[in-house]
Amino acid sequence: MGWLFLVKLAWRNIWRQKRRTLITASTIAMTLMLSLFMRSMQEGSYSHNLDNVTRFYSGYLQLQHPQFSDNQSIDKLLPADSKFSKKIHSITGLSHVVPRLESFALGASASSSKGVVVMGISPQLEDVYSGLAAKISQGRYFVTDNENGCVIGSGLAEYLRLELGDQLVLYGQGYHGVTAAGLYPVVGIVHFPVGQFDRRVVYLPLESAQQLFATAEQVSSWVLHFDNINHLDKLKSHAQQVMGAQVRVRDWADLSPELEQQVALDRISGQFLIFVLYGVAGFGLFATIMMMTLERQREFAVMGLVLGMAVITPTLVWFYYHPIPLSGEIAMTMEEMGFEAIIPFSLDPALFVSPIVIVFCLVFVCILYPIGRLQRLAIAAALKGGR
Repeated sequence: MGWLFLVKLAWRNIWRQKRRTLITASTIAMTLMLSLFMRSMQEGSYSHNLDNVTRFYSGYLQLQHPQFSDNQSIDKLLPADSKFSKKIHSITGLSHVVPRLESFALGASASSSKGVVVMGISPQLEDVYSGLAAKISQGRYFVTDNENGCVIGSGLAEYLRLELGDQLVLYGQGYHGVTAAGLYPVVGIVHFPVGQFDRRVVYLPLESAQQLFATAEQVSSWVLHFDNINHLDKLKSHAQQVMGAQVRVRDWADLSPELEQQVALDRISGQFLIFVLYGVAGFGLFATIMMMTLERQREFAVMGLVLGMAVITPTLVWFYYHPIPLSGEIAMTMEEMGFEAIIPFSLDPALFVSPIVIVFCLVFVCILYPIGRLQRLAIAAALKGGR
């Protein structure tokens, strides 16, 4: 008996015992809708926040000097020449390779000062990878690779009271103890989706950053991005094998352990709530099915699944393209945690498979008892009103 036949049969039978049919189908539909909505919201938030962190900071994989992670010393760097770059590009599966020079410095204006993170970037490669130019809220992006200017986060600009054209003083320690000092006009202000970066980050063209810290043709890291990260551990092992022992390969979980822990904890709590939902729905189904005959169980299940999918699919598509914006204290709390103040959704096909299978199994489990009871039913006694 095919699916199309079951759908047609369910549609024809829907006007028989309307109340009972609607109760059962609605229970299945609501269970499917709520579980899909919750899972889509959760997984969408995870993937969106992970994408922000990886593109603007860590990457899925990052190449560093083996001793750089100990204290992030500017003395522990990697080459940035064409020979080293060619070796990196021999790693299979790469979609983006971005060099960065990251260090700390004191950023000062005429009125105040603050510790900042200086990010030396290749303007063209960085924009293709992270879309940084699109985040510029005031001013412009870098025009050349050696431009004597800086782009700063909007939170940092507000703290230091800097506007376009104002001078930012950077003072710190460069390569092998040399003094790093420079004066840079603010050419652009970027609104960063991750609040903790927005209040600290200063972008310089890579060549300007190398001159500031006197590192010559070296960088602190190479960011690697892959379109398919389903087997990130294998990609990491392959990258480590290609680069050798003189380079350390770190993944996003190693670079941002707090994000990994938050995602893991939130995923467990979300799955617990969904199983509670399945439990409540299961008891409701069981109570209804106990009062029904078995002739229409599959039809009820199909009607419920079709109804649930018909309602939730366009809803999820809408929220995927129009994430829910947050405001007020909730938005501030999200930004303090390092997340963008929106609730995005996911349309990953894998999210649809699990709830459908679970709901089908739930219906199957609920009809086991009625099936067993009917198998033991004494027809003569039942016709006389007995059990």
